[in-house]
Order: sequence, then C-alpha cells, then structure tokens
Amino acid sequence: MNHSIHAIWLDLHQELKKFIFKKVKDADSSQDILQEVFLKIHSKIHTLRDYKKLTSWVYQLTRHAIADHFRRLQNYQVIDDSFDLPEQEKQEELYSRLSNCIHFKIEKLPEDYKQAVLLTTFQNYSQLELADYFGISYSGAKSRVQRAKDKLKIMILDCPNVETDKVKKLMDFQGNSQ
Repeated sequence: MNHSIHAIWLDLHQELKKFIFKKVKDADSSQDILQEVFLKIHSKIHTLRDYKKLTSWVYQLTRHAIADHFRRLQNYQVIDDSFDLPEQEKQEELYSRLSNCIHFKIEKLPEDYKQAVLLTTFQNYSQLELADYFGISYSGAKSRVQRAKDKLKIMILDCPNVETDKVKKLMDFQGNSQ
C-alpha cells in the first residue's frame, strides 16, 4: 500500500498543526515545525514497514521535531534578566543575579527534569500536556515535575549565599554563586 505525501498532508496537517501549536504556543514556530515534519515524512516514508502505524509514526516524528525545537532554543537563547532592570535598585539587581543562578541550576538538572521544569514553568504546559509530550502517564508526569522541583530546590538551598530558616524556607540571597 503506497501512501502519498499529499494524502498524508490532507489527512493530518490540520490536526498536527493544532497539536504542535498546543505544545509550542507560537504560530510561526508551529508552522516551521509542521513543514519540518512533512520533510521528514517525505524523506523517511520508505522506512515505515507497517502502514497501519502511519499516524503513530507521524506523531512520533512530530514529538521529536518539537523536542528538537526546544533544544535549539536552549542552545541559542541567551538569558540575561538584568538588561531591563534598573541598575540603581540593589534589590532588583540581586533578584536578577538570583534569576541567573536559578537558570544555571536548571541547566544542571538531568535532561528529563530540566525539560519538565522548562515546559511547565516557561511554556505553560499542563502536567497532562507534559505527559503527552514525554509519552508517559499523567501520574508519571506529576511525579517528574515534583522530583524536578525538589532537586532544583535542594540545589538552590545548598548554595552558600542562600539563607534559609529552620524549615529550609528561603529567607535571603546574597551576591552571585553558582
């Protein structure tokens, strides 16, 4: 059975476009990813052995393309929170340094935990969307987010320049330590 790329496009492009936008939340990026997915379909369709699994195969390609998109963003995006903060405000300057410190700590997390934090915190993914993104159960996604936050909290609270109270609640932050 031979599936043409045009037939796949007609069957799936609207559905995939919505799926991608739901994950990426940017129309231009979504369109770019959609085009990338169909280029991959075109170049790899010959590797698909069971055409009954076409849709799941296409979604797998799509999930990988979305993940690649976020990896590219992380590799090329320079995060500098201080550029829009007034320099004369000491507290805001410390907040900027703390933000950079947190970003550094997020980068040190294992990849799955890092993605869980970034997607739920900065891309506004629900834990249900995260489960779908990773291809895991909802309870698995909830656990991953919680473990990621716990690891991040420990990393931040163990910084020598972070002051905590008796129950390890953040009280103050001094200077910049990574």
